[in-house]
Amino acid sequence: MALRMITVSAPDSTIPNLIENVEDLGASGIRMFQETQRSDRTTMQMLVGPDNRQALIDCIQSALSDQSDWRITILPIETTIPLPSDEEEAQAREKEAAEKSIGGMTREEIWNTVWRQARLDETYIAFVILSTIVAALGMLTDSLAVVVGAMVIAPLLGPNLAFAVGVALGDGKMIGRAMITNFVGIALAFGLSVLIGYLWEMGDEIPSELMARSDVRFDGLVIAVASGAAAALSLVTGVSSALVGVMVAVALLPPTSAVGIFLATGHTDHALGALLLLGVNIVSVNIAAHSVLLWRGVRPRTFFENKKAARGRVISGVIWVGLLLLLIALMVVRSKSDLGLPASIVG
Repeated sequence: MALRMITVSAPDSTIPNLIENVEDLGASGIRMFQETQRSDRTTMQMLVGPDNRQALIDCIQSALSDQSDWRITILPIETTIPLPSDEEEAQAREKEAAEKSIGGMTREEIWNTVWRQARLDETYIAFVILSTIVAALGMLTDSLAVVVGAMVIAPLLGPNLAFAVGVALGDGKMIGRAMITNFVGIALAFGLSVLIGYLWEMGDEIPSELMARSDVRFDGLVIAVASGAAAALSLVTGVSSALVGVMVAVALLPPTSAVGIFLATGHTDHALGALLLLGVNIVSVNIAAHSVLLWRGVRPRTFFENKKAARGRVISGVIWVGLLLLLIALMVVRSKSDLGLPASIVG
């Protein structure tokens, strides 16, 4: 039962207009409770389902747009008694199917989630270090189970989703924060992998798990696209992202670690292959995430904010698609070179 309790605290003078706007919204399944805390301020609580939550949040913000002393709080509800009637649930399902909506999460909930995930702090750095160590040793010992352990940690999921959400909402601060956090994570994973590669006695034979990260193929591109789409879809619908974290880690962390190990052990050609794989996967994940957010209608609330964000979405889309086409061309050239054919032969 994906219910939320929306609590609004605002001056008494704004409440009549707020209630009128909510009633004019005509959304079914909204239960309003009102409590006056003191003479000049009122707290309202609204129990609402997923189908009309974003519309309600937008309606409340519009009603309070000329005020400064107000706050909206959104809390998840595990259960409520009595349960919503079958008739109201049926109406909610029909409305949700008829209208295009963001899904289980409002834009404000999505923003708050990815803002925390893109935070560059001690926890994020610790996760990057731990997952890099596990991934590097897993590939060097040719242990798939250990590599999967690194995938579960998945520290690079948050910054990539945050970047996509920042572009969708036209939030420059979010974009900058995500880029810095992502860069630091990749740089830290690369540097630590170089150190591990120098210290590890790998021998003449390269482990198959490590070699797999130097092989750039189109099936890997498809996996990266699916990973990014699944990650973004889990974000906007509120579905658990545990499995999605594994999928995204497959596409991002192991190739990063492989680049550092190959360079440390003197396998430059394999390092270039792993770097190409990393680039393809990062671009594919972001394109898929941007596409899902656009499809699910994640965009700013006001017309002018949306107009500004739309320009950024177009520019970002052109850049990502251009980078993907360039990387695909390099993949084709590399595959021809591996087959011993002239690099100029393409087709």
